[in-house]
Amino acid sequence: MSLLTTIVIGLLIGIVAKFLLPGDDPGGMIVTILLGIAGAWIAGYIGRAAGWYGPGEPIGFVASVGGAIILLVLYRVLFRRKRLH
Repeated sequence: MSLLTTIVIGLLIGIVAKFLLPGDDPGGMIVTILLGIAGAWIAGYIGRAAGWYGPGEPIGFVASVGGAIILLVLYRVLFRRKRLH
């Protein structure tokens, strides 16, 4: 059940990140989920290691969205589609 919960929360975080950072992304729903999961994991690890918050605190969701936004920006830079004008 933990894996399913992680995927659902990652999806929510990815959706919020894409809502806050709209634009043309080279990925679809799977990439959104993966960026959300990775953002949550990275932000959670850093936040708890630094002592900023503990597991289950609401600020962790905000930090996870921030992590997903950072990953989304990096993804856009690294996998930018070349447009023909």
